[in-house]
Amino acid sequence: MAKNMNALMKQAQQMQQKMATLQKELESRELETSSGGGMIKIKINGKQEILSLSINPECVDPNDVETLEELVQTSVNQAVKESQDMVSSAMSKVTGGLSIPGLF
Repeated sequence: MAKNMNALMKQAQQMQQKMATLQKELESRELETSSGGGMIKIKINGKQEILSLSINPECVDPNDVETLEELVQTSVNQAVKESQDMVSSAMSKVTGGLSIPGLF
């Protein structure tokens, strides 16, 4: 029984090391998303930090700020979702599909 427990502990430590390495790698991964037919572009990393945001001047209408706000909100939400999906997919490869609370 103790032998099995030691093997399990070793596997857990290896998984923990792989996850730590992957987390560092994910911090440097970047995604670029766009919405509104390319009017809004966002670059985001694996930590869900917005690295850059560009707005095409053609979609800036001082008489219609609401549309611009909606485009930016949609773009940010899309970028965050894609970044979270990237992280979840990468983590599931390390954990074998196990859901481990608190990882990301």
